[in-house]
Amino acid sequence: MNLDLLDERLRGEPRYRLRQVWEWTARGASGYGEMTNLPASLRAVLEASVPFSTLELVDEARASDGTVKVLFRTHDGHPVEAVLMRYRDGRRSICLSSQSGCPLTCTFCATGQMRFGRNLTASEILDQALHFRRAEAIDHAMGMGEPMLNLDAVVAAASRLPDLGITHRRTTVSTVGWLPGLRRFVDEVEEPIRLALSLHAAEPTLRSELMPVNDRYPLPQVVAECKRYFELRRRKVFVEYVMLGGVNDRIEQALALADLLDPRVFKVNLIPYNPTGMFTGSSPKAIAAFEAELRGRGIPTTVRLTRGRDIAAACGQLAAVARG
Repeated sequence: MNLDLLDERLRGEPRYRLRQVWEWTARGASGYGEMTNLPASLRAVLEASVPFSTLELVDEARASDGTVKVLFRTHDGHPVEAVLMRYRDGRRSICLSSQSGCPLTCTFCATGQMRFGRNLTASEILDQALHFRRAEAIDHAMGMGEPMLNLDAVVAAASRLPDLGITHRRTTVSTVGWLPGLRRFVDEVEEPIRLALSLHAAEPTLRSELMPVNDRYPLPQVVAECKRYFELRRRKVFVEYVMLGGVNDRIEQALALADLLDPRVFKVNLIPYNPTGMFTGSSPKAIAAFEAELRGRGIPTTVRLTRGRDIAAACGQLAAVARG
């Protein structure tokens, strides 16, 4: 829902009308017709003048593990993907796009290989979450693209997620290390939103090969900013590390990562590589050895459970392509 347009159409109405419409929407209403505490005439006006979503549903795919991937299109034709992941413990986690495509071209990530369209508005980010909220309760959120390039819209959308059932402490904003936005996030965002750093290599040369942004904003500067986040917020920073077979999964690379990270500040999340064509994934044995080395050096470490791989909905696979 375009909240700015809604506000414009409700001018002249009592101010609480805006709150009523949003409360119904956040609870999962499927349209204005369900909003029974609004006059029928107003519901008709809104139905005619404010589309209930800023996004058009194009395609939906369902994985064998219950994961759902949705392809949307914006009003000006840009593709946008979002994912709902269901876990056995009852968690319902969503992955939202902050951009159509991504301009930072990380070599292992399908999203980064898409043509960059534009940043999404706060309403377009929220409408991805609302699509899933209309089907069931949701309680965790993370994102794709580079949110630090679209920080104002990302924070505006995140500020409303608690109304959908996703608290700030269960909302994670992940960055490859876009330093200007990261500094703003540390200095300006007061809500207890989690921070994650997409790292993937501790060695500068290799990280630059995998993630060209490293040439512009070297890792030591980015890590220092993450430490400042911890000092100000007293909340750990998650490190995302995708495991690429024969590329970044050797024991000496685990030791380099351990030397880089302060265990009081960082927690590492090892991500089994989800094939996108350029690399092969690390073996389970290599991942286990890498994890053991980090843990042996005192670094809190987990291995991410892969969801939605069979529909290309897993981490790094999203490329906004409809099924044939």
